[in-house]
Amino acid sequence: MPWGKTLQDTCATFVSQAALDDGVKEKAGLERQVIAINNCRSVTKRDLVRNSATPHIEVDPETFAVKVDGEHATCNPVTTAVMNQKYFFG
Repeated sequence: MPWGKTLQDTCATFVSQAALDDGVKEKAGLERQVIAINNCRSVTKRDLVRNSATPHIEVDPETFAVKVDGEHATCNPVTTAVMNQKYFFG
């Protein structure tokens, strides 16, 4: 690694206080910072700065057509699936 331990000094793993108290950093052999999270039970989708959308989604049970906020949602079929299996849903 060309940068030594610089990467570990700039990264963090977030865990519960119980995990931190139980020594998860030492048990898992982590060299990066391990920080206990708190006050997160009340966090909701609306609190997310760049991902707060909660659209109304409808799926027609007969045609499987999907509508997002009343607008038909569609995408083109996948032509390649690199390093994955292709599945046929019919």
